[in-house]
Amino acid sequence: MISKMNILVTGGAGFIGSFLCERLHSLGHSVSVLDNLDPQVHPSGRPSYLAPETELQLNDIRDRDALARAVQDADTIVHCAAAVGVAQSLYRVHHFVGVNVGGTALLLELLAERKRPLRKLLLFTSMTSYGEGLYRRQSDGALLRVGIRSETDVQNYGWEPVDPQTGEVLRAVPTPENATLMARNIYALTKRYQEELAFSVGITYNLPVVCLRLFNVYGPRQSLSNPYTGVLAIFLSRLLAGQAAVVYEDGNQTRDFVSVHDVVNAAILALEHSVVNGQVINIGSGEPRRINDCARDLAHLLGRDDIQPQISGKFRRGDVRHCFADISKARQLLRYEPKTRWEDGLAELIQWAKSAPTADRFGQAELELQRHGLVR
Repeated sequence: MISKMNILVTGGAGFIGSFLCERLHSLGHSVSVLDNLDPQVHPSGRPSYLAPETELQLNDIRDRDALARAVQDADTIVHCAAAVGVAQSLYRVHHFVGVNVGGTALLLELLAERKRPLRKLLLFTSMTSYGEGLYRRQSDGALLRVGIRSETDVQNYGWEPVDPQTGEVLRAVPTPENATLMARNIYALTKRYQEELAFSVGITYNLPVVCLRLFNVYGPRQSLSNPYTGVLAIFLSRLLAGQAAVVYEDGNQTRDFVSVHDVVNAAILALEHSVVNGQVINIGSGEPRRINDCARDLAHLLGRDDIQPQISGKFRRGDVRHCFADISKARQLLRYEPKTRWEDGLAELIQWAKSAPTADRFGQAELELQRHGLVR
């Protein structure tokens, strides 16, 4: 157990940040939040779930004066503030780079100028930076990485990634932290730059930096009216409206879903352990799940087995086929272990959704992608 801290959580009114604030309060820490309450995420303003004792500073991460005031008394900072959404980042380039890269750069600059020592800077970054995960060539067992599939690749070889030399279909295996970051979409690049900037400034100014590279986080409080949020929330908003979840490709692409509660556990462990300073650590479940199975599981738990997923056969530019976490480093250094069972996590999400604001805006989002030529 670590001694009491003054902790600033940027983006702390959001999905992950709010749960983290609750846990930090329960451990006796003093917690403040800097959040701009982006209307796309918080259409009703300050969310009712944000703990009353949380000091909310309503400002943007890019506001220098506001951020300088926020960091002044903090001895620990958890940086959650970010514009989120792979697809939307492809046509809102300036916004995503400004918030994610510019906001992080400003935070680092202020910390470098500050005279007070910092106990920890914890950043939440993203598995999207990997691009495709790690694959094994079944003919000889060799491990290899492949680039993001193009429309030509899909036309020539089908949905599954292949060995670019032989055309052999590859098998996905867990992706470790030392895998090359190969993604080229805007969101993934901004999260990669967050890591690189933080470690560069951290080394120069002796700041204890840790990056948790999060896989697909799900759970209560994930916006059900934001069509660019996590895929489970998007599916659930469709099902609650009596509509089929729309699944791209053939539905057999896989992701690693991790409960928000497990992410918060990992964050607390990272704050408590100095051995992880200077490290990037995968936080996921370590289990791949097919997207079409996820849609069916949600429908089943809702009692709507009659609403089967709609397999669209469409391809979104930049989408990866498979990527799931190798969490051996988290287990070794943090003693991290995902504890939330898949069925329990989905049941909790559904129970929360029954009383949460929801709106099915998937169609609007897809039209926007089509208008920019990002869906084929």
